[in-house]
Formats: sequence, C-alpha cells, structure tokens
Amino acid sequence: MSNESTKGVAAVILAAGKGTRMHSPTAKVLHLLGNRPIILYPVTLAETLGVQPIVVVVGYQAEQVRTVLGDRPVRIALQSEQSGTAHAVSQSEALLNDFDGTVLILCGDVPLLKPSTAARFIDCHRAGPAVVTVMTTTLDNPKGYGRIVRDRAGRMMKIVEDRDASIAEQSIREINTGIYLVEKTFLFDALRTVGNRNQQREYYLPDIIETAVAAQLPVEACHFPESFETMGINTPQDLERAQDLLADFADDLFGPNFPRNPIN
Repeated sequence: MSNESTKGVAAVILAAGKGTRMHSPTAKVLHLLGNRPIILYPVTLAETLGVQPIVVVVGYQAEQVRTVLGDRPVRIALQSEQSGTAHAVSQSEALLNDFDGTVLILCGDVPLLKPSTAARFIDCHRAGPAVVTVMTTTLDNPKGYGRIVRDRAGRMMKIVEDRDASIAEQSIREINTGIYLVEKTFLFDALRTVGNRNQQREYYLPDIIETAVAAQLPVEACHFPESFETMGINTPQDLERAQDLLADFADDLFGPNFPRNPIN
C-alpha cells in the first residue's frame, strides 16, 4: 500500500484490557486467532498501511504482550490502571511528542479490519475535513455497543454508551466501531475535558465528539456496511466466529508484514 495515502498518520492501538467476558486468565489480545495472538492483527494492519509511529497501549499482562510484539516497530505505552478508553489513549501522548498529524485509533481486539477498508476510512476523514471521524456500522442487534446519535439533518451529535442510553437511543442500530481518526491538535486537549459521570465511572473516548460539537468543530461519521470486519473479540463465541471468517480474510490480512510462523 502506498505510504503517500497515509502520510501524516500515526496509529494508537488500545490493548490494555483484561477481557473478563473471555472467562480466561489470559489477556484478551493474547488469545489465538489462526494460531496467532489477536494483537498482531491490528499491529500488522498499521504496518501495512505504512502509518508511523505506531503506539500500542498495554496494561493487563503488559509484559506478555510486549513479548508477543517482540521486535515489531512499535512504541509501548503503559496504562497501569484501566480507567476507560479516553484514559488509555491519553497514555500515548508523550510517545507522540515528535508527531503532528492525524491519529488513527484502533482496537487491539478487532482483528479482521482490512487494510483497504482502513485506507477508505482515512480518505473519508480527509474529505471532511473533520477534527474527529468515527467509523460506524449498522447491526441488527446493537446491544452492548455505543449508539451514534444524529440530529434531524443527519449530523452526528454524540455517541451514547449502551448502559447510558435512553430507551429511544437503544433503538438506534448505527453503532460506534471504536475506530477513530483524530487530529492530534484536537485530541489530547479534548481528552483532558472528558469526565467519568456514567454508569461505569470510566473515561470514555467517544465523549470527545460532544467536546468537538460544543466547540463547533467539524465531526464526521463514516459508515461502513462491512460490520464483520469491525467485530470485536469479547467472548469465546466471538473468537469462534472470527475463526470461521478468517479464511475469507486471509489474502488481505496475511500480507508481507504478517508473521509467517504461527504459534504452535
């Protein structure tokens, strides 16, 4: 993939969570998909896109994740206490001091996103222009996901987490995939405005949308119908489904940057 199309883009990959719904002592991103740890998929995606630098935010079982990453060309940020996605992204700030541009935020537990889809997402953001763009998709059953709340003109106004959503908002089927493009000039200042007045008492990254809207800064929601590409691995059943889908993604995911020797 041409580096010109992704010039001026860095990546932050969120991989600090435990993944309690996996019902396993192993960190979620260390579970194997296609005999490879899940975390290697978004890291390889970022490498294939040619974005630089790549920051991986680790937390639970941080040393084991570091070991799996080995000599991959990434910078490691530590989230010692898992206090939400906004807090996780904020841990990358010092490692991006030498970078000015657009930050692609990826989820460490979303392994099937194709480089071609991510490249289209970057194009969508740049066509905006916006200070923050969210990748969205539509699900028949959106339970558990943040909902995209739009005004009557179709403009995105905010993202509401499932636990905080009203009955009307719970009926919304357009969801937040957890994948963002954010201008660095906006990102870290916005993160400092995020509070934790919600059911989980966590600092939610989606709250930066409301910060931008309140400041009358442009935001975008780019909708992608390929919801299977953005599925997160949250349960053993999700992992089984991803394993079933993997064969259809092999040509796109197993590029020259992907480790050729699976873990036995």
